[in-house]
Amino acid sequence: MLIEAIFYPLAGFFMKISDDALDEKKNMGLAVFSGLICVLAIGYLSVNSSDAATIFIGIMVGTFLSGKVDRLAHIITLIIFLSILVIFGIPPLGIIALLICTIAAYLDEMGNDSSWLKSKKKLNIFFKYRLALKLAVLFLAMGGLIQYLHPEYSGIILFQPETFIYFLLFDLAYEVAGLLFNTIYEGLNGKFGIFG
Repeated sequence: MLIEAIFYPLAGFFMKISDDALDEKKNMGLAVFSGLICVLAIGYLSVNSSDAATIFIGIMVGTFLSGKVDRLAHIITLIIFLSILVIFGIPPLGIIALLICTIAAYLDEMGNDSSWLKSKKKLNIFFKYRLALKLAVLFLAMGGLIQYLHPEYSGIILFQPETFIYFLLFDLAYEVAGLLFNTIYEGLNGKFGIFG
């Protein structure tokens, strides 16, 4: 659907802006504002799509278990996300798919910051670009395609094939925001003087 093709990249873009505002500029206001846009997009997707709910709840739990929910901006967005899920509800989730996404998100977070992996070039690249979760989503989307083609295998909840494309849009927007962050930040500051 068109809304997913818009909201996945919107969420990825503002997630990275929020992360970099906090990590690079120590700008809590921009981090919370960007995080709010991100979490509203993620919340909408999660309430309306079991695939999105599975991915983003998996990311939330994996990130939490890795100890990365450690700043006020993270806690605020976590509370908002959980509130959206409680108030509006979520579609049925596949426990196996959720477990796979949670483990993959956890591995990505732990591998991304591992000093031991910095010397292992291939593994470092794997975790730098958080490929564990991408492969998990691809695996679940391929499983969903098999279920679509062979309905006799539809016993467990997997992903719609297009979910992998949406998740790639999320990730691409995340990477683009990282590349453009300083330009965006300085542009907003120069034009509006809002960070000075």
